[in-house]
Amino acid sequence: MTTRQARQGLGISLIVLSCLSFGILDTSVKHAMTLAPAAMLLWFRYAFQAGITLVLGLPVQGRSMLATEHPRFQLARGLLLLVSTVCAFFSLKYLPVGEFTAMVMLSPLLATGMSAWFLKVRVQARSWLLLSTGLLGVLLVVRPGGGMFTWALIFPAVLVFANAGFQVLTSRLTGADDPHTTQFYTGLVGTVVVAPLLWFYWDGAAVLAHWPWFLVVGSCGAFGHLMLIRAFMYAQAPVLMPYIYTQIGFAMLMSWLAFSHVPEPLAWLGIGVIAVSGVANALWVSHPASARA
Repeated sequence: MTTRQARQGLGISLIVLSCLSFGILDTSVKHAMTLAPAAMLLWFRYAFQAGITLVLGLPVQGRSMLATEHPRFQLARGLLLLVSTVCAFFSLKYLPVGEFTAMVMLSPLLATGMSAWFLKVRVQARSWLLLSTGLLGVLLVVRPGGGMFTWALIFPAVLVFANAGFQVLTSRLTGADDPHTTQFYTGLVGTVVVAPLLWFYWDGAAVLAHWPWFLVVGSCGAFGHLMLIRAFMYAQAPVLMPYIYTQIGFAMLMSWLAFSHVPEPLAWLGIGVIAVSGVANALWVSHPASARA
């Protein structure tokens, strides 16, 4: 095995580990929101990310970790992820974990389309076709007229757009700022913005009674994003992106273990269409001819 293959293998392992962490995070959030206010869980999730990144990165990089060439982009990225997380919390309150995760996995496809507008990247017609196919998969999951087709779908819809913008900004910041700098400021923005809500929603009794869930939510969020950053340090995006769809499988498994939920047959079909569309788009973008275009 060559060094390049070993690095790619490590990168793939890290991104799968990241997807597992996000699957545990979403399942934990769905349960924890029945035990404690959402604002508290949200604040702990971001405070953990900012704190852990600072503790791990500052001794190695020093003050250079806090230096950024694009503070406005860092702020926008942090706000977009915060919007995504808020929408995720409320989506999980009303939707099953597996189906919710499948809908969120439309974000990489949408990010490909948004790159055409914001980053002036040429997007092939095949990618637009796959995006349309992914949208069809979402319709199969939610099925207009079905039990999941409710007002709560506004949350995953907003999340997909916010998350796609988050990914576009992440691409813009790649190579400009250190990954740990980006990780820290993303956590810091969420911590600062959510902090005022604690005045209204703080529940000390909930922290004392259910602190393990706060720990799981905070650590899984921070660990998942840290592994995601590390994965891209060892392998390029075209190699890694197909494996990000393992999060759907982890989410389905966690939902079954925690809530005994099994999707309906049409929902399974929709989930499969979304996953296949996303993987096909990732493989197409990684093709040498597409990369040159």
